[in-house]
Amino acid sequence: MTSGESDPFHERLKAFEGRPAATAGRAKDPVNEPMIRHWCEAMGDTNPAYTGPDAIAPPTMLQAWTMGGLSGHTDRSSAYDELFELLDGAGCTSVVATDCEQEYLRPLRPGDEVGFDAVIESVSPRKTTKLGTGHFVTTRMDVRANGELAGTHRFRILKYAPAARLGSRPEAPPRPRPVINRDNQGFWDGVREHRLLIQRCTACATLRFPWLPGCNACSSPDWDTVEASGAGTVFSYVVMHHPPFPAFTAHEDPAAAGGPYAVALVELAEGVRIISNITGVPYDKVRIGMPVRLEFLRVDDTLELPVFRGEAG
Repeated sequence: MTSGESDPFHERLKAFEGRPAATAGRAKDPVNEPMIRHWCEAMGDTNPAYTGPDAIAPPTMLQAWTMGGLSGHTDRSSAYDELFELLDGAGCTSVVATDCEQEYLRPLRPGDEVGFDAVIESVSPRKTTKLGTGHFVTTRMDVRANGELAGTHRFRILKYAPAARLGSRPEAPPRPRPVINRDNQGFWDGVREHRLLIQRCTACATLRFPWLPGCNACSSPDWDTVEASGAGTVFSYVVMHHPPFPAFTAHEDPAAAGGPYAVALVELAEGVRIISNITGVPYDKVRIGMPVRLEFLRVDDTLELPVFRGEAG
């Protein structure tokens, strides 16, 4: 297809734009303190705004209140299923989440009844990626509390046909790309300069990681950065055995491509924690308390990642 030619299949997909993906959806539970508490414990968020008689829910829980759980929702429209059936029929049978954006208009409080509507906002022209060829589908959900708009959640996926892999297995399978947005752009700019930057609130001096648009201690939106020294220790870790994913091991050790690898929660000398891979030691030698040192892994021509080299005792 040359530039300027129309794509009949894409025109069929675009016909779904603006059609509802869910209508008059209702959350299975009102906003409630137990879910807020579990969320904060899982995230390590001790902001006092989320406790007490005037508590609000963390804004980033916006989507959590709309989830259907294991039993699912019954309010999804037929248009969403029809769109996916059309893509499946064209060979785009694989899905990967690529992006999520949220806008917060008012806080959610315990007792609020949550409702939502969702719409298929856009379907991109055919795109070719390292994973394969397909179409990006963006869904927008408007979340309401007691009938009042509380926030908007946009979710973008790639529905694609996996790239054919003929002949021998590639030496270095493509590694998934990080999602870079306006909130974390500075972090990835630092990585390109081989600097691990931590946000620091200029109002209360609290350090925070991962990067956030505002301070989780005092809510100030003003911040600067400090550069991590690179020293740290393993606070916790898991060893990934299944499913085998060579992209996460081939670059560190081609002989171990697809085998087990360690993912650690590293506590930096500055006091914040970061999730990353442990390199330099066998996966079964990683231990809680192990000293580690920051280094930067060149994955390919366009991607470097901060990882931590273990110092086995």
